[in-house]
Amino acid sequence: MKHSQLSRRRFLGAAAMTAASIVVSRKAVFGMPAYIRDLNKPNSVFNGVQIGVITYSFRSMPSSAEQLLQYCRECGVSAVELMGDAAETFAGAPVAPPRPKRGSTEGQEAWQAHLQALANWRQNAPMHRFEQLRKLYNDAGVSIYGYKPSALGVTNTDGEIEYAFRAAKALGANQANVEFPTDPAQTQRLGQLAAKHKVYVGYHGHTQQTFDMWDGAIAQSRFNAMNFDMGHYVAAGFDAIEFIKAKHKHIVSMHVKDRKTKENGGANLPWGQGDTPIAEALQLMAKSRYKFPATVELEYQIPEGSDAVKEVAKCVEFARKALKA
Repeated sequence: MKHSQLSRRRFLGAAAMTAASIVVSRKAVFGMPAYIRDLNKPNSVFNGVQIGVITYSFRSMPSSAEQLLQYCRECGVSAVELMGDAAETFAGAPVAPPRPKRGSTEGQEAWQAHLQALANWRQNAPMHRFEQLRKLYNDAGVSIYGYKPSALGVTNTDGEIEYAFRAAKALGANQANVEFPTDPAQTQRLGQLAAKHKVYVGYHGHTQQTFDMWDGAIAQSRFNAMNFDMGHYVAAGFDAIEFIKAKHKHIVSMHVKDRKTKENGGANLPWGQGDTPIAEALQLMAKSRYKFPATVELEYQIPEGSDAVKEVAKCVEFARKALKA
């Protein structure tokens, strides 16, 4: 690390030790607001930097909206990027049938019928259930800054897209996030509808990310923005620190993971074992007072005997130590 005497090994040791003290036993039953209020509220703002988590990180565990909130509390996380499935289930969306296996025709008819029913539901979905979900999280000390439903794709209707922005606002989020489209017409479409609702579209990238990948979309609408992934950017062979310094005004949230560079194989690893300059990036955010959140995205293999909650807690502690330094 360029400006710190702390080594990656010391970061890992400190993170593991403190995470063990943070994580508590999960309850068998997940309660509603009255149950959660009795617990201490988490705070993952360190040196002015909001550390959050995308709920995709808990995909290996039962993932109702209430369970996801409990996991955040156990990790000490006070802000989230919420995936769409849990929020929509909470809000009363149609129950999905088993998703057909790729390349199989079995179950396709039922799946297509579900997608149509879901589209119809989204266009008319009342927002009060999303507002209730926001209150549930906020009362527990967790804010929702991002919403990522499967409603912003090329095949989704304008009504579904506008639903995504309305739901994001009801949840308290300033961004609805989506994988970066290949067609500029889609970023034009999303940008125009986002402007109508005054909610950002955070375009997320993988290893296709380049320094100028978002420039065309940003030129189309001031509500087109970046859901930057620094781990994937490093795996693609680029300098994440240089990118953050140059593009920070257009970043609405940043996914954090530790990957090796392309030359070193690109593997996803526990924080501190890869080539991604996580500590340096977080310290840059604190020094420069960037306001976008840094989002833990757990993608490395969970060690035997651990689980997603414990591993996210280690990442949060790594961030805390980095920002304390």
